[in-house]
Amino acid sequence: MSSRQRVNAGAARRQAMAELVVRRGTASVAELAESFGVSVMTVHRDLDELERQGMVRKFRGGVTAQASNVFESNIAYRLTAHLAEKEAIGRHVAGLIEPGSSVMIDDSTTALAVARHLGEAAPLTVVTNFLEAIRLLAGAPGIRLMALGGEYHASHDSFLGVACVDAVEAMSTDLLVVSTSAISDSYAFHQEQEIVLVKRAMLRSASRSILAVDHSKLERVALHRVAPLDDFDLIVVDSRTPDDAVRRLRERHHNVEVAQV
Repeated sequence: MSSRQRVNAGAARRQAMAELVVRRGTASVAELAESFGVSVMTVHRDLDELERQGMVRKFRGGVTAQASNVFESNIAYRLTAHLAEKEAIGRHVAGLIEPGSSVMIDDSTTALAVARHLGEAAPLTVVTNFLEAIRLLAGAPGIRLMALGGEYHASHDSFLGVACVDAVEAMSTDLLVVSTSAISDSYAFHQEQEIVLVKRAMLRSASRSILAVDHSKLERVALHRVAPLDDFDLIVVDSRTPDDAVRRLRERHHNVEVAQV
């Protein structure tokens, strides 16, 4: 196995380990070693890394999950979750963007999937607070990139806080592409207040908005309401969304499109 393959295998194992701990709530080091067929020493190294990322908490002989909202917000988790669905949504949304327009994208990994296809709609002006998107688009042909500052949050790999909200409010873009961690039939939700404040500012600063969410976000709620679904001009979901869920969304919000996975 090459060094790259070993790194990828380790990352996949840690992701699966974190998800197992979240499902169970807690697990012992011995259980994890048996479940994943690795040594106790390897489990300890994996758990040290997961704890550094804020996904779990270690205790003597075992590990406990962070609260599910902390886990689901963590960038390391979000970058590996529902990749096919996000890619389909990314292609679909990028195909709706007019060349020459200005586009704001939030710090969601769904919006990042859109960013990967923005070169196809260039020339564009792209505004974002997401460091991963900034890295992706820096120097991309036909992309004028504007980075939103603020306080850097490593768990989200993005800039948040009052300074970021102020920077957003100084902008006026043609389009916003945003995602949230949960949506019901009537509202979009997110579990973290600082992120909610930035998303709301983005909604106020864009002429049109697209809410892009994979099927795992539907028919759920989180702590904070971001905005009513009626505040979004278009909702894009993936084709793995149950038909009943799409129908209910269309009953409450007529402009819903389905991206084919």
